[in-house]
Amino acid sequence: MQKKGVAILGSTGSIGTQALEVIQAYPDKFDLQVITAQSNAKLLIEQAKRFQPNTVVIGDESKYQEVKDGLFSEDVHVYAGDQALCQVVEFREVDVVLTALVGYAGLKPTLAAIEAGKDIALANKETLVVAGELVTTRARTKGINIYPVDSEHSAIFQCLVGEFHNPIEKIYLTASGGPFRGWEAAALKSVTPAQALKHPNWSMGAKITIDSASMMNKGLEVIEAKWLFGLKTEQIDVIVHPQSIVHSLVQFQDGSMKAQMGLPDMKLPIQFALTYPDRFKTEFPRFNFLDYPQLTFEKTDKTTFRNLQLAYDALEKGGTAACALNAANEISVQLFLEEKIGFLDIARINEHTMIQTPFISKPGYEDYVETDRLAREFALKRK
Repeated sequence: MQKKGVAILGSTGSIGTQALEVIQAYPDKFDLQVITAQSNAKLLIEQAKRFQPNTVVIGDESKYQEVKDGLFSEDVHVYAGDQALCQVVEFREVDVVLTALVGYAGLKPTLAAIEAGKDIALANKETLVVAGELVTTRARTKGINIYPVDSEHSAIFQCLVGEFHNPIEKIYLTASGGPFRGWEAAALKSVTPAQALKHPNWSMGAKITIDSASMMNKGLEVIEAKWLFGLKTEQIDVIVHPQSIVHSLVQFQDGSMKAQMGLPDMKLPIQFALTYPDRFKTEFPRFNFLDYPQLTFEKTDKTTFRNLQLAYDALEKGGTAACALNAANEISVQLFLEEKIGFLDIARINEHTMIQTPFISKPGYEDYVETDRLAREFALKRK
């Protein structure tokens, strides 16, 4: 494998920090060109000093001077603002862009990277949720590869290696069930953000952890899977697997199934996305079957965890429906974290917003931008 120039959008988050560890482990394989953060200036400065990228970007322009001063003695270029995010991914030295931004913010720089001819390691599922048809069409037109970083989609991708010519009959995305697996709606009325942030298997950022608790994360993954793998709604199923060892499965037209398994560790899918088609030797902990004498599977509860059903509804409707749903969810999750609404209000706001936001069946980029804006306004009013 030739040495790859890497840009990490969102280096201070959970995926970004782990990606830096992966890159650090293979200095002869990767050349870190760009790291970015939205507002965590302190950690961005620390990362720049430790990993020595060519360029850093702080999204919050009010923190530009803090980052600039903090890196005064370093040979690092410093930029600020959303537009800079789109410009740095175009650098000639960048070969692959790892998009680990949270939410809708990942869409514009991902499109800019595709237009610049850069391969994408996609950890920002909302990019495909919001504008999957637009993003995948542009990627195909430009001959760009999109490598999934989400553990479930990486699992599907790994199961398909050597099978790309064989039609998929169905895929199964596995879900841990989150901290409230098996709970009834009545019990969910009084849960707190602190309870929802205690994921049983994974260590993630606040937004994705709440999404996991509400099953919206799995709903977003369903929509992402459609665009990544060219599937119909009925070809995507979700099954609860509390141990999080089987990361997802593919069923082929002859009935044979493949599963990708391993301990819950995001470094492996991050590394595979950056090194494909190669597998580099790692010192990651190995899975031992005797430590897990039982692997269990359960049906999902789309009635209690309404967000999962809403995602299927949005996928079936198409157009701007998923964009509106995603925007509403970003608002409702933040309101819940601020303790301004209850846990069950997340799905209520999401559903009302998706229904009420004007629908466009064949949207362009500006339509997605406007839908996102209107849906956020409506969601705030519904609190």
